[in-house]
Amino acid sequence: MRHETILAARERKFADAAISHVDGDGTFSGYASVFGRTDLARDVVEAGAFARSLARRGAGGVRMLYQHDPNQPIGTWLDLREDARGLFVRGRLTRGVGRAAEVLELMRSGALDGLSIGFRTVKAKRDAKAGVRRIVEADLWEISVVTFPMLPEARIDSVKAGRRLPSVREFERWLTRDAKLTRGEARTVIARGFSSLVDGRDAARGSAQGLAERIRRAMDTIKQEEDRT
Repeated sequence: MRHETILAARERKFADAAISHVDGDGTFSGYASVFGRTDLARDVVEAGAFARSLARRGAGGVRMLYQHDPNQPIGTWLDLREDARGLFVRGRLTRGVGRAAEVLELMRSGALDGLSIGFRTVKAKRDAKAGVRRIVEADLWEISVVTFPMLPEARIDSVKAGRRLPSVREFERWLTRDAKLTRGEARTVIARGFSSLVDGRDAARGSAQGLAERIRRAMDTIKQEEDRT
């Protein structure tokens, strides 16, 4: 197979999630792909699409690039795994690499928080009724830190140090989408003050899933208090 043909077979899918922190050693995490969501190209990645590729390559066999440029590797992936939400990734920017240092500062400032996968479609099926292509199996070969994601839910969500607080609208959207609260419940959480529900230091150390569970428990407590009054 000629080089041009190989390149043509490769695809890119951009994903999206706001940065909250980056560790001092440049470690960060997020979701490079979210299952069951239709992206701007009308593609949907199905759960399990990366399983065979991850088993074969492992985290060490997938490259971390900047803006999909093969001439700009910026670090290494430490953990790549599928969970109920999508393709969870944890990586570390390489100290001493100029571009990696720039990316770290951009992450901390909130200017750069997109992730995008580079892959080859192994198996896909057309859903004519929904008007989408469902990617059943993908051969993953690189994940890039990017500026503009194609899938709004696939972003870096953990960059320890230099956290950017979400806007009220972003927080409400997260509460309804990930914490599974109703819009009214989300507004109650916001109105009562986040700090009164969850200890900020513990929240910063926990995962998004753990934080969502803490907020749901807090919402149950609020409801019980309201029922008693």
